[in-house]
Amino acid sequence: MNKRQWLGVLSLSVLLGLTGCGKDKPAFKGVDITGADYAQGWELTDHNGQVRTLKDFAGKAVVVFFGYTQCPDVCPTALQEMVEAKQLLGADADKLQGVFITVDPERDTPELLKAYMANFGPDFVALHPTPEQLPKVTKDFKIYYKKVEGKTPTSYTMDHSAGSFTFDPQGRVRLYNRHGSGAAALADDVRMLLKGQ
Repeated sequence: MNKRQWLGVLSLSVLLGLTGCGKDKPAFKGVDITGADYAQGWELTDHNGQVRTLKDFAGKAVVVFFGYTQCPDVCPTALQEMVEAKQLLGADADKLQGVFITVDPERDTPELLKAYMANFGPDFVALHPTPEQLPKVTKDFKIYYKKVEGKTPTSYTMDHSAGSFTFDPQGRVRLYNRHGSGAAALADDVRMLLKGQ
């Protein structure tokens, strides 16, 4: 083999090697956080008094949103987008699980959370961390929240992060969804996760 042939073989080998390494990543609409060392799950009581973990939803894509029931716009909009995404999924609608974690456990009683979830669908789950659990779960998910005092002791609001997290059917956090991305984008991403991408 002469030098020219050897360089040709070497070039082809390098090219083939690079092709093997360059496996296409899915083109998600949300921010791909696959492999993140945060947002790994939870162990919290739901609005029915049952302790729930991420494992309870194995086989489903799970979208987790932090908020509170008296939120005037961001929270209901985010939850409505999940409802619309489920509708767009058609036959796979039951493979998308919406999970709402309150950042206002003082006012958001389990009874109130149950009534609030009924506005979005019977399969939506609200989680009610205790005041002691809330700092840990929000830190685990890198969620910001802060109580903003109102004119009366009960008229306060809660500032909080507005994005959501999507887990794949194997329970791995995969995406961070910016608020307002839309139901179609969420449904597209969930379809890819359900296909194993």
